[in-house]
Amino acid sequence: MPDLEKSLQDRDIGHLRIVARLWGVDLSASRPETAVGELSAALLDPALVAEICETLSAEARTALAALIESEGRMPWASFTRRFGDLRLAGPGRRDREKIYRNPVSAAEVLFYRALLGRAFFDTSSGAQEFAYVPKDLLPLLNQAGCALQTAGTGTRRGEKENGGETPGPFVSRKDAEPLGRPASPRERENPVPADGRLLDDATTILAALRMGLEPPATTIPAGVVAAFLRVAGILAGETPRPAEVKNFLEGSRPQALAMLAEAWRASETFNELRLLPGLICEGEWSNQPLGTREFVLDLLAAVPVAKWWSLPAFVRAVREKHPDFQRPAGDYDSWFIRRTSDGTYLRGFDAWDEVDGALVRFLIGGPLFWLGLVDLACAGPGGEPTAFLINPGPKPTLETGKLTVASNGRISVPRLVSRATRYLIARFCAWEDQRPDEYRYRVTTQSLQRANAQGLKVSQLLTLLAKNASADLPPAFVKALKRWEARGTEARVETLTVLRLSRPEVLEELRKSKAGRFLGEALGPAAVVVKPGAGAKVLAALAEQGLLAEDVAEAKEEGHA
Repeated sequence: MPDLEKSLQDRDIGHLRIVARLWGVDLSASRPETAVGELSAALLDPALVAEICETLSAEARTALAALIESEGRMPWASFTRRFGDLRLAGPGRRDREKIYRNPVSAAEVLFYRALLGRAFFDTSSGAQEFAYVPKDLLPLLNQAGCALQTAGTGTRRGEKENGGETPGPFVSRKDAEPLGRPASPRERENPVPADGRLLDDATTILAALRMGLEPPATTIPAGVVAAFLRVAGILAGETPRPAEVKNFLEGSRPQALAMLAEAWRASETFNELRLLPGLICEGEWSNQPLGTREFVLDLLAAVPVAKWWSLPAFVRAVREKHPDFQRPAGDYDSWFIRRTSDGTYLRGFDAWDEVDGALVRFLIGGPLFWLGLVDLACAGPGGEPTAFLINPGPKPTLETGKLTVASNGRISVPRLVSRATRYLIARFCAWEDQRPDEYRYRVTTQSLQRANAQGLKVSQLLTLLAKNASADLPPAFVKALKRWEARGTEARVETLTVLRLSRPEVLEELRKSKAGRFLGEALGPAAVVVKPGAGAKVLAALAEQGLLAEDVAEAKEEGHA
């Protein structure tokens, strides 16, 4: 950042004299180029700096302290939104109206005292305009205690605590004041403990992709689950990676969640903003999901562990104290984000709650909850989360459930059966509707053929079921599987169109006609299968032979009409 002399270099002599007057120092130089050096030297007096801090209004002290706590600089748009802007005024209007005597904002108070500068600085996303404190004034202001004016507003991002640890991706911060407040009894009335459902949905999706099927509906959106699996290296695009899948499914639930959490925490490609439900992100603009995630996790690190905390109050505090946490330049107009429900574009700071606030709520109520790092609570059953609790450590959930097998080939698999077991069973079976804590499958000839094509054997399925079933397998079911493995499909149920004739001679005549090619397998001397879609052609051929035939299906429909 520029020093004080550099900050004052472009000011006219009238402006420099205003600064001197407000600081109570004499300025003898009459030329700007010499007055700048004289004034800068006079202002860099620790005792004078402490005195000027004492004379500032409460609003100006708060604005100055916010700059200091932000390491001396803040995006100009963010600063002026919180502390007011500078009125455009040339030397003539300034001196005529003496606007520095009646400032309309904390920004004007600081500007005319040389405590606030305005300049463009290079950042990772290009040049951005910042409000700043001259770098040689910054340590003197800290020494004078100006930064203490923001006690209770939180500490700087990235400060580490020497003692104690917080769980998961949260890193403790020294002297951190948590944003928001503890949850009220109403806000925490209906707890929703984290249950690791992410692992179960991941197992479902991995099995579907391995079978070449469209993933079914899952508790967590399939696209979000797939994003977790990609950043953890378990999926390559839409293709499961066998070795990584095996390690993931065979690990304990805490180990598997920790694997996903670690990959998510460090990922630059897992983009929560573009996964927000109810919003559509358009265009080629880009955000920085890793930096945003780190910043929110830093704020959460100050929240007491194992204590219910108000989610609405936390989000409000982020808006008040760190509104630009994901927008380094304070730019609320260049991102094209639409509301799904009505197509409205959400632009400007007025849309903060629907975009930026929604992202904070999603991070807590989505990834952190799904990864088992926080529990949630609602004010009413089934309502939106109103409180959260940071878990002190992983929950030791065991996969000790037992499945049941019916003689008709239906298999019921509780959620806490081994994930590796369910993954394999799913690949042998047709999938039926699932319940919240139970998956339902059915063994069919088609599902066995599909499994066989992937190198899976019936003997593997029988061993797997016997090992994980709550009771002995039904003998009829075991016999049927073994017969299929030895002989293939021995019975088939089909829906056929059958032509029944009054005499065998009529069937012979029909076979010799041009309609003969539409006839299939004979079912008797006067009955034959009609090939699919050829019923009308056979009826027409019979009419040409002087025979009027009845379509039983049509007759039934007319009878009901």
